Amino acid sequence: MESKDNKIESIKTINCSGKLLTFDTCKVMGVINVNQDSFYPGSRVFKEADLLKKVEQFIDEGVDILDVGGISTRPHADLFNAQEELKRVVGAVESISRKFPSLLLSIDTFRSDVAREAIYAGADIVNDVYGGSYDGKMFQTVTELNVPYILMHSRGDAQDMMYRNDYVNLVKDVVLELSIKLQELRRFGVKDVIIDPGFGFAKNGAQNFELLHGIDHLKVLDCPLLIGLSRKSMICEKLGIQSDQALNGTTVLNTFAYMKGASILRVHDVKEAREIIDLLEI
Repeated sequence: MESKDNKIESIKTINCSGKLLTFDTCKVMGVINVNQDSFYPGSRVFKEADLLKKVEQFIDEGVDILDVGGISTRPHADLFNAQEELKRVVGAVESISRKFPSLLLSIDTFRSDVAREAIYAGADIVNDVYGGSYDGKMFQTVTELNVPYILMHSRGDAQDMMYRNDYVNLVKDVVLELSIKLQELRRFGVKDVIIDPGFGFAKNGAQNFELLHGIDHLKVLDCPLLIGLSRKSMICEKLGIQSDQALNGTTVLNTFAYMKGASILRVHDVKEAREIIDLLEI
């Protein structure tokens, strides 16, 4: 594993609606799902009071970014429609940004119309699990909004991604496919891009672990690296447990990802992720 001296070769800064996010240390992104079918029940909230209470808890535990999503992207999930997604997320973003105006918010969506409305409602970052492939207007929309974009590696969508995991060389193919999308974003004029290798998206259990061991190769893309391993099936299947039992496994893999160069840990459990960083940052 690498030391912190090698982990961050150059400090990167992204502009989030005038709020500067500097990756001098690893950041924690907390997950909030305003839907009923996210794979981990503990991340789901529905009532505004419960939502704000959860956000306040995350802030107390040391969250840096809050990721709000209205549609589950687990395999075979119902993607619903834009109107339903908008109904779920816009009010939530408005409530959070009104109550906690200094908190950085990310909107977890693959639809450009939802991204636009969420940014208008107070979000700062667009987190697109399909990397612009689902909605051909996404890159242009992000350009017009002038916000940071989280580019995740994936193939297909929730209905077929599990069948699209044929790679010649997994790590090299992921880097190549991300680099092509990154070049396209640069041509559109998107300045601030965060890379997510997409654990669980068009990758089986063994491939997820192979990718985890090779994530340092993504440094060639010269972007902050977001790692989302929290309570995922790669942990549950390996250990023979359910997602509500996967906190310890998540902490182990997040520690490994941190040591391999993660810039952001995307998690359901903020306190434990913050403790990893507090213990290992020197």
